[in-house]
Amino acid sequence: MENNNISNRNKHVLAFIIPSLIGALLFLIPLPIGVDGQWTVLIAYISSNLESFVSGVITEILAAILLLSSIGALIGVTAKPEWMTKQPFLKGLFVIHPFWLIIRFLGAIFAVLTLFEVGPEVIIGVGTGQEVLYNLLPVLAVWSFVMGMLLPLLIEFGLMEWLGTLAQKIMRPLFKLPGRAAVDSMASWMGNNMVSILITINQYESGYYSKKESAIIVTNFTITSIGFSLIVARMLNIENLFPPFYLTVLIAVFVAAIICPRIPPLSRMRNDYYEPAGKQIVEEAPQDISIPRWAFQKGVAKASKVPTASVLVKKGLFNAADIWFGMLPLVMGIGTIALIIANFTPVFQIISYPLIPVLELMQIPEASQAAPAMLIGFADMFLPTILGSNIESELTRFVVGAVSLTQLIYMSEIGVMLIRSSIPVNIGQLFLMFIIRTVITLPIVVLIAHLFVF
Repeated sequence: MENNNISNRNKHVLAFIIPSLIGALLFLIPLPIGVDGQWTVLIAYISSNLESFVSGVITEILAAILLLSSIGALIGVTAKPEWMTKQPFLKGLFVIHPFWLIIRFLGAIFAVLTLFEVGPEVIIGVGTGQEVLYNLLPVLAVWSFVMGMLLPLLIEFGLMEWLGTLAQKIMRPLFKLPGRAAVDSMASWMGNNMVSILITINQYESGYYSKKESAIIVTNFTITSIGFSLIVARMLNIENLFPPFYLTVLIAVFVAAIICPRIPPLSRMRNDYYEPAGKQIVEEAPQDISIPRWAFQKGVAKASKVPTASVLVKKGLFNAADIWFGMLPLVMGIGTIALIIANFTPVFQIISYPLIPVLELMQIPEASQAAPAMLIGFADMFLPTILGSNIESELTRFVVGAVSLTQLIYMSEIGVMLIRSSIPVNIGQLFLMFIIRTVITLPIVVLIAHLFVF
């Protein structure tokens, strides 16, 4: 009996260590394997290569998925057949509110028009429909599939428990978060901010984050990756300043992450847990055991309860299908509308007028051009860079780029993911957080730029 217990213990230890090491290697440890030897994580390398491999057919496949999603939702909303309503997965996917049905059809129509280049330029143009269909959707589709297959290595075998327990002494007092939230931030920082969103949604629905904690994470810790930040620096022609540029972004994000959870709207959110799951997390360590040992024991305990491989694969495929059929149509619909507003209406120019004298007071050259560039990022993360690239002042381009990377909330992608998810945030709260983050980080970026960079 004792030998069996030792054997089982060793199996559980190996089940924790080996998959967790692979998960850390995939999601958290950068390697010089990117384009031109750029440092990136394996999950990003795999996803990028898979995206390139299917690039010749993926837009056609995505357009077909959006059409099927709309037709399925129409059947689910109007006919409600038993074969659909009696299957929880199909019911959740297709039996939806009529408002979301309309958005799905808009997304499908936008995708088909853009694919066949039929219709007004305002819908199918490079800065609207083409941006979403050819740039955003393929990334989301490929990443969601790869994540669905490989994310269990990060969250199911004890790595979150181990790192979370070690980091709780830092995360809880500084950011009012459980230690495991550090994994979300690291995965976003090293790979892609969509990774952080998907991890957070998963952990919230599994009972490891409360409503308030999940809202704090998705609005403060979906840090833009080093790779994307370098692309922004190159597009703004300030890649020679990348070390101080990215350090400025990290300092500003760190300060905002301390302040934002302590002020409304985040401070007023409830610490309730997702009702179907309930609270599953226990952070208190026994008094007679060290934190490192307790962290190891929690990791092993999690690994001992891991589901079978078939269950994990099925769950991954279901999650990917949920994103393909449920979220991608909304990204196409809402994302295109947001970009139409940004590119073809004066909305962002109008709301940016009060920012111009503030920038002038901060001695930022070309303030009238910089102001809309700093607010238009709410629609899409690429837009501030596009507008900022036309600014002559290197200082202003530096400030515009750094502030855009600290705002974190972009409706064309992350915003749609959050609104559709079970995390209790709405578009009004997201816009308010976007403005709050801008107010907090802008002075920090400007101060660093004036004192240490220029």
